[in-house]
Amino acid sequence: MPTISPEPPRPTEPHRARQVAESFGSDPDRYDRARPRYPSAMVERIVAESPGPAFLDVGTGTGIAARQFQAAGCRVLGVDPDARMADVARRLGLEVEVATFEAWDPVGREFDAVVAGQAWHWVDPVAGAAKAARVLRPGGLLAAFWNVFQFPPDVADAFAAVYRRVLPDSPFNAQAMMRKPLDGYQVMFTKAAGGIGEAGGFAEPRQWRFDWEQPYTRDEWLDQVPTTGGHTQLPPAAQEEVLAGMAAALDAHGGGFTMNYATVAVTATRTI
Repeated sequence: MPTISPEPPRPTEPHRARQVAESFGSDPDRYDRARPRYPSAMVERIVAESPGPAFLDVGTGTGIAARQFQAAGCRVLGVDPDARMADVARRLGLEVEVATFEAWDPVGREFDAVVAGQAWHWVDPVAGAAKAARVLRPGGLLAAFWNVFQFPPDVADAFAAVYRRVLPDSPFNAQAMMRKPLDGYQVMFTKAAGGIGEAGGFAEPRQWRFDWEQPYTRDEWLDQVPTTGGHTQLPPAAQEEVLAGMAAALDAHGGGFTMNYATVAVTATRTI
């Protein structure tokens, strides 16, 4: 889930990497506190293009996206494989069922929209799209979306140097990925669209993009880094060394930076 730290698509099928996919619940309160939200323009467009307010949030996690759709007037049911994440989401007012999406039983329920924030790459792209088609009403919307970080060039170079020193074999140290992350994530978007097409039952997939920015202090950024898929399984010593290197880089940069985000949604409408 590529959100807040260099986390390029893995060479293997991400949905088969269950150990990584289910590692985010190691600190769910930090995850909910630190992860970025989604742009209101995207939330509003998804709601506007859905035929009704019944939403299913796949890989809901702690309910970050689900709460935004709730605030927009939707009734949201979450599905997530991690009971630790689900517990936080429930505490924050969401209804959540614990299961992988592929194995989840809808028990005859239908929805106006199936959404997935930072999660669809952990779902089999064909089986997931087929399950979405099964539970969507005609005209319903499937929308999988990701926040893609876009570091300022000098910050990207400084962080890449940290990764080269601490984790020399990690893809995080590639300056090309740090500077042009959308090029790497396009593989993920193309795979999502391909799965929708192969599953059938949908109109031609579309890709929406929403650009926005968010300032970070040093401490805010360092709070986020351990919540990303590239870091949840790092040995503690390596994690601390990465964080120390980033802290020094940000101190030299004035104590913070402004992140430019591109939120990209792959969407498709359920055909009648």
